[in-house]
Amino acid sequence: MRLSNLADYAVVTMCAASRHCGGERTSATELAAETGLPLPTVQKLVSVLSRAGLLRSTRGAGGGLQLARPAAAISVADIVEAVEGPIALTACVEGVECSVEHECSVKPHWPIVNDALRGALAAIPLTRLARMEEMA
Repeated sequence: MRLSNLADYAVVTMCAASRHCGGERTSATELAAETGLPLPTVQKLVSVLSRAGLLRSTRGAGGGLQLARPAAAISVADIVEAVEGPIALTACVEGVECSVEHECSVKPHWPIVNDALRGALAAIPLTRLARMEEMA
């Protein structure tokens, strides 16, 4: 399994946004500069992450972007699902028709695998990634 570039960039963007915790606001321009990501990509991610309830955008004087909840309450799973949708390794779990579905003995087990993968990503809070970034 490989995350899309956009999901990867979303994690990078959220790590940068987490450095502005504590009421301090930032902007898409500032996040792009801090991460080295193109501004249009960060603007798109800010929109997606805001719709998912991970970032909050405030307009006007003193406005800007900030995490919608504490960094410790945002997981890698939250960020990936905001960009990619539900975590699923196979399409058959999502109801997509499969040519071997009638004889597949593995399909009933994919939800277990998907839940384990989601659980692993959900166990990694944004605070942990931000700490690791500082050590690098």
